[in-house]
Amino acid sequence: MKFLSEKNPDSLRTFEIINEGLSKKSVIVIMACCSVTYEGRARSKLGSGDRMIIIKSDGSFMVHQDRNLEPVNWQPPKSQCKASLKDGVMYLEGSRRNPPERLEVEIKSTYMASYFNGEDSKGLELTGYEENMREMVFDNPKIIEEGFRPINREYSTPNGFIDILGKDIEGNLVVLELKSRRAGINAVKQLKKYMDCFSDHKEFVRGILVAPSVTDDASELLEEYKLEYISMVPPREFGTDKNLTLDFFGGSK
Repeated sequence: MKFLSEKNPDSLRTFEIINEGLSKKSVIVIMACCSVTYEGRARSKLGSGDRMIIIKSDGSFMVHQDRNLEPVNWQPPKSQCKASLKDGVMYLEGSRRNPPERLEVEIKSTYMASYFNGEDSKGLELTGYEENMREMVFDNPKIIEEGFRPINREYSTPNGFIDILGKDIEGNLVVLELKSRRAGINAVKQLKKYMDCFSDHKEFVRGILVAPSVTDDASELLEEYKLEYISMVPPREFGTDKNLTLDFFGGSK
């Protein structure tokens, strides 16, 4: 059976459904009135309330309230999850040894218990992010300027990782800071920190902020720091030619 769901099961039936789901390495979803206790790096206790409990096939164990994006309490993948029935009361436990911690859910009453065995082998494809911009620059360096040559990506410095380190047509070192969205003064300050790492460099070093647009105060700060700006929009569609999805104006300040 690929999917099973029952409304208002008693404690024994909830126990059976959860154990069946665990044995099949299913995704288990329970709507229940429950209380939660945690012991490990700290201690916490959550009184009775209506919540959603999710156990995934990788051992992830989460308790969600009816608000906020994050679970109110959780255990990470590879946790050991088990169900037990004590004096007619249903318990769920997720634990791990390193670090030693234990999350226990006491189910007072169950509104819905279900499990699902799906097939999903796809990885998430991302577009419109800095990584896409890095790929575009390495695939077609002239979108920065004629003669530009990228050397390193994610170049490590004491002040963080430079998106792209390269050289221009004259052999000058070039530091590129990429932003997939409108860049503000924080992006300029971040670029300036990278430039400071080359303060003792004997040759001239250029710093270029690459983003779809910049705020007015960011533009002013670029001029103050004598840094440059190039307008570039990351690709927004999957499977599209990188050169055609680039909105490059060649502008610099």
